[in-house]
Amino acid sequence: MTYIDDFIKYIRNKNYSNYTISCYEKDLNQYLEFLKENKKNILDVDYKFLRTYLSMLYDKKYAKKTIARHISSLKSFYKFLFKNNIIDKNPMVLIKTPKLDKKLPKFLYYDDIDALLNVPDTSTFLGLRDSLILEALYSTGIRVSELVNIEIKDINFSENTILILGKGNKERYVIYGSKMENLLEKYIKERATFHPNHDYLFVNRYYGKISDRSIRKIIDTNIKKGALNLKISPHTLRHTFATHMLDSGADIEIVKELLGHESLSTTQIYTHVTNESLKRVYDKSHPRAK
Repeated sequence: MTYIDDFIKYIRNKNYSNYTISCYEKDLNQYLEFLKENKKNILDVDYKFLRTYLSMLYDKKYAKKTIARHISSLKSFYKFLFKNNIIDKNPMVLIKTPKLDKKLPKFLYYDDIDALLNVPDTSTFLGLRDSLILEALYSTGIRVSELVNIEIKDINFSENTILILGKGNKERYVIYGSKMENLLEKYIKERATFHPNHDYLFVNRYYGKISDRSIRKIIDTNIKKGALNLKISPHTLRHTFATHMLDSGADIEIVKELLGHESLSTTQIYTHVTNESLKRVYDKSHPRAK
């Protein structure tokens, strides 16, 4: 028995994103193959053996980011086994994650985000839905996995807030403004004529619950429709939300809460982004900058 299926079920119940679950499952199955080749049991490995496995990944020239993800998969897996008393000792405790080169998160400038948000044709139901999806991602900073799981009952229409179930099943409230409020009101009315009893806010073209993958396709489709020179993911809109909030003087603690970050250090990377943005504007605008 490998316990991998039990672990995957556990993190799925913890509301991990489909992408993370897929990566963890792939990493652990690769690790399982290595165990078989070395005639080892998944419950009977030590620190030295795990170092051997990780050395193999380095030898195969895996990127630091990929190795860090493999370590994260193994750490989570063995922590799960230890907490459930399946193993007596956690062999991953002494394994350190390699330091990654810090990359500033990609975000959109105001003109670019405006251009993207104005692409969908809101005279059609699906265009109205796409417009609301893009607006929701930018206006609230929520993750795609959080967006697709919003139910109508989670929305407080009088307070302009949405109850979000985030990572680790942690709840938080996000706020939306007048632009999203208007779109949401129109969308709810239109949606009621197609599927009034559907629990989830966002539906696909067949009026079932929309998927993470569909959201990515919607963004790509609207970029092409608008002939925009952009290469972004849904997470870019989350980065853009945080950057624009801080650019406009929002308190970093408030941004942290709205994003659902556990640690302030995770949010602080956006202060570096805004500093870079300010420097670019200064270099471009000030006559004494060059």
